[in-house]
Amino acid sequence: MKLAGRKILVTGASQGFGLAVAERCLAEGADVAVCARSKATIEQAAATLRAKAAPGRRVFAAACDVSDAKAVDALVAETTRELGGLDGLVNNAGVYGPKGAIEDVDWAEWAKAMEINLYGTILPCRSVLPAFRARGWGKIVNLSGGGATAPLPRLSAYAASKAAVVRFTETLAEEVRGTRIDVNAVAPGALNTRLLDEVLAAGPEKVGKAFYDRSLKQKADGGAPLEKGAALIAFLLSSESDGITGKLLSAVWDPWAELPARLAELEKSDIYTLRRIVPKDRGKDWGDS
Repeated sequence: MKLAGRKILVTGASQGFGLAVAERCLAEGADVAVCARSKATIEQAAATLRAKAAPGRRVFAAACDVSDAKAVDALVAETTRELGGLDGLVNNAGVYGPKGAIEDVDWAEWAKAMEINLYGTILPCRSVLPAFRARGWGKIVNLSGGGATAPLPRLSAYAASKAAVVRFTETLAEEVRGTRIDVNAVAPGALNTRLLDEVLAAGPEKVGKAFYDRSLKQKADGGAPLEKGAALIAFLLSSESDGITGKLLSAVWDPWAELPARLAELEKSDIYTLRRIVPKDRGKDWGDS
């Protein structure tokens, strides 16, 4: 029961990975608030969560556009009232956005994807920080993705926004360093969720043959288990991870359960962060002034 007695808000939790995270938080003893843009779908998700919740666990659900600052502030205020406080935030809401070459996609759709993925991460952080600072403790987990660390041709809004989310995570972690507020990003792995279905529906002409073929294989193989990413997020929301901050962690590839024993090493290094690769990193003897 890593999260016994804690109150956690999960955005984009009506289905898929967000719902799995909310379920894991409940299983670990937390009270949970969930939101999504659609009132009908988030209420359905809340019913699912309540059916699985142990006696005494609370589930609060609300519709919210996380790219709308006023709506986010109202959500955080209502969540705090309903749950009696807020200890952790998981920014999971996100979209792929338009698919295709940048000169061909609809600009309004591209900009909206940036708003949902990037603003929809920053605004909830802004809203919870005053209470976290006042209390001197808090946990924030932001969702990254494959676009953060490698180019994703024909999915440029997603790639650019997710890279920005990781750099924002690192930056916010430095802003709140010393306050006992930990801020991290998570790459949950290649998940078989609605985003994968969108890629397959778009077809190779829109997303490119290589990415489409990888997506077909992922669909057939089953993808990364949702539970792996949810377990990492529960760890980062718990006191077990205290002091681990400003990192991008892979649920599938990184030995995250061992990191508390390496806290001193992590604090003094750029391990698990975005950085520029220079020639000497690849064994070259040129490029240094």
